[in-house]
Formats: sequence, structure tokens, C-alpha cells
Amino acid sequence: MQLFKFDDNVISRWASFENPDAEKGKGGKTNKGAKGYPYHVMQPGESVTLLDVKGAGVINRIWMTLDELFHKPEEMRAVKIEMYWDGCDKPAVSAPIGDFFCAPLGKLVPFENELFASPEGRSFVCYIPMPYKKAAKIIVRNESTNQHHRIFYDINFSKLKKQDDNTLYFHTSWRRENPTTLGKDFEILPKITGKGKFIGSCIGVITDKRNHGWWGEGEVKIYLDDDNKHPTLCGSGTEDYISTGWGQGKFINRFQGSLISDDKEGLYIFYRFHIPDPVQFRKNCKVTIQQMGGVNKKEVKKMIEEGVKIQPVLAIDGNGKQYNFLDGEGKLEDERFTDHTWVNYYREDDFCATAYYYLNSPTNNLTLKN
Repeated sequence: MQLFKFDDNVISRWASFENPDAEKGKGGKTNKGAKGYPYHVMQPGESVTLLDVKGAGVINRIWMTLDELFHKPEEMRAVKIEMYWDGCDKPAVSAPIGDFFCAPLGKLVPFENELFASPEGRSFVCYIPMPYKKAAKIIVRNESTNQHHRIFYDINFSKLKKQDDNTLYFHTSWRRENPTTLGKDFEILPKITGKGKFIGSCIGVITDKRNHGWWGEGEVKIYLDDDNKHPTLCGSGTEDYISTGWGQGKFINRFQGSLISDDKEGLYIFYRFHIPDPVQFRKNCKVTIQQMGGVNKKEVKKMIEEGVKIQPVLAIDGNGKQYNFLDGEGKLEDERFTDHTWVNYYREDDFCATAYYYLNSPTNNLTLKN
């Protein structure tokens, strides 16, 4: 919406504990208009409805903070957020709260990108537009055995007189594999069917500390519209996918970034949003990333001797020539490869990812895996 033009189709509303139904003239009624119900105490196992509205509309912004959550990172995975569109029983969004808000691994740092923010590392903000045609419901579930003392929130949305027929619904997929499977690509987004747009993901990695090498050689692959063995879209490496190169440090940009890059602890959080380069699909879509590392031949041989689960797949000599082991162009023991020869290899680590996408259905046939 252009800021300097009035839109007769829009009615502005906020939902919070001070006005949970987001009704006109009903905000701040508790405590005779003074601050009376700014937060809710979440009990173990409790589900709290943050939004439940009927009619057409679009959610423009979600802000939330939970005071105890940020002192207990393991609890961030136990509190989940779910979103339901148009009265569907199956959630379009279901993810741990930190993972959803671009803060996996139970770690939140100050940042702002195109879709998410945490101004001082103590809150969650989401700016993703989330349209609906008939109804919207957002629930937070405390699946832990602990009480979270206070949850504060507000959801800013626009009631619409009508919604376009070709409007897509917002969805997420959250997955974690610990460890990943040797030689099998991790699925950022398992195969979904329908027409829509993949708008990106936030990925968290905890590396296997027994591994001596760099972890981020894996390529991101996007399978579109009945792609089978090979994808239509394919990158050249993990750090390349988020637009950097030659390793991955900490940086925060609008559409790509690396919020945490801790080589000592082996912790990494990074994101890529396909806003200027939308990825559209008409039938189906799947997004994967290879579990692949790289280091010199000497370290690869050492890991094999130590029993670390790896599989060499490629060597690069001093002149930049590549030898693809899986295509039969060589093997690790070849005499032409010195101890300093660079070798790429399949490896196993702890990967998690939240994928963000739009679909032409308020629900989908995606089976989420933890």
C-alpha cells in the first residue's frame, strides 16, 4: 500500500491481550483504561490464542516477547507458534517460536532483515504479509513442563472488504535432522504440491566437532514442477547461496545474512530470502542442501582413520582442475594428490531449517518431520 494514498478497502486493527478480539473501541478496557492486561502467564502445556478473526484480511506485523525464554535457550524449541487460515483444522504454520522468527538453535542476537527483526536481541518481530480470505487464527503452545512467566504480543492486521482470487496463503515447514544422513541432501522444504512461491529459509547448523574441515561446501538445490533426479535451480555452495564467498562470517543484509558464525563452538545461523528473485512453482517444489565439507587430503585421511563418517567426492589439484570421484575420475589414494590437495566430502551434522513459502491453498499435504 502506498503511504500517500488512502485505501478504502482497508480497516486497521491490532490484537493484543488488551484487545484480543481486535474490536473497534474495545482496547485497554481492563483496570479502567490504565495498563491492566499487557501480558499472559503461560502454564506448562497451555495453548494461548493470540488472534481469532473472521472475514478477509492480511496480517502485516507480529511482535512478541517472552521474558523467561531468552534465559533458557532450550525452552525456545518447546514453545511453538501455529497459524490457521480460513477455518482449516491443519495449521499452515507450525514451528518452534525461535526457529520461526529467524532465531534457531535457541540463540537470538540483535538484527533486522527484510522479513524479521529483534532490535536488541530480546524480542521477535515478523513483517511477512499473511493474507486470508475467510478467517485467521494464531496460537502459541507451551509444550514444555515449565511455566513461562510472561508473554507479551501484538498482531497488526488489516481487515479487507475483499481479497483477490489469486491471493496466496503463507506457510512454513520446520525440520531438524541430528545427525543428517551421509550422502543424502537435507530437505529444507520437503516436496509440496500446488501453485505458489518459495520465499526463502533460515537454517541452523551445529557441526560435528569430530570433523576437522570446513562444513559449508554443500549446494542448495530447488526442484520445480516435476523435476526428478536433477533440479532446475542449483547453486555452487552454502556461503555462495547467501551471497558471500570463501567461507562464512557474520553479516546481516536485507535478503541474506549470517547471524551467528562461531567457528569455535561450531554454531551457524544463516538466511536467504527470495524477495528480489522470487521462486515460483506451478505444480510442486522441493528445496534441499547438501551435507558437504572441505579440507586438505591429510585431514581427510586422518578423519577416516579416526572413524569419522565421511565420504570423499571431489579433489582439486594445484591448478584448479577437478576430479570427480563419483564419476570415476579418481580416488583419494591417487599419487597425483598431495597432502595439501583440497578434498570435498560428504559429512554429517545437526541441521535445522524453517522454510517460508506461499501456496494457493490455506492448507497443504506436507508432512512435517522433527
